[in-house]
Amino acid sequence: MKYLIAGLGNIGPDYEQTRHNIGFMVLDAFAKASNAVFEDRRYGFVAEMRLRNKSLILLKPSTFMNLSGNALRYWLQKEKIENENLLVVVDDLALPFGILRMKSKGSDAGHNGLKHIQDMIGQNYPRLRFGIGDNFPRGRQVDYVLDRFSEEEQKLLPERIDMAVDMIRSFCLAGVQITMNQYNNK
Repeated sequence: MKYLIAGLGNIGPDYEQTRHNIGFMVLDAFAKASNAVFEDRRYGFVAEMRLRNKSLILLKPSTFMNLSGNALRYWLQKEKIENENLLVVVDDLALPFGILRMKSKGSDAGHNGLKHIQDMIGQNYPRLRFGIGDNFPRGRQVDYVLDRFSEEEQKLLPERIDMAVDMIRSFCLAGVQITMNQYNNK
């Protein structure tokens, strides 16, 4: 069985380690733990690996966040992967920092990356939402998501990223329902 695991973010040094790039950060940790290496390929940076009898394609789109759907649609079609075997790792303002929630489907919830994916492939695909909180003044949302994590958040990030990596493994090995039941309240 084949899976596409896509972490959303923006490419380039200006965006590294920002809240909006948590999807890239989680995929980097997942790849590192599995000794997988990203290569610059069409529409993104891609690493291929095996997890037991599963074949995984890790994708960090190079299309920038608001055009993420182009990369996902391309790789889903190229690798003949069904939407239920896609997992999108994305930042979420509606969740407090570090809270992780897996969903089997849903709306874009105002997230431009998810909106573009929905426009390209629909909304019936699993996603792992990584809470980044909403501690910003009114009208400063863009600055907040494109800023780096606070010192306090940075201390907690490794443990939360490790949990996200565990959730990706569970998604591929046990499925979305079991993963939601096991992890969504941790």
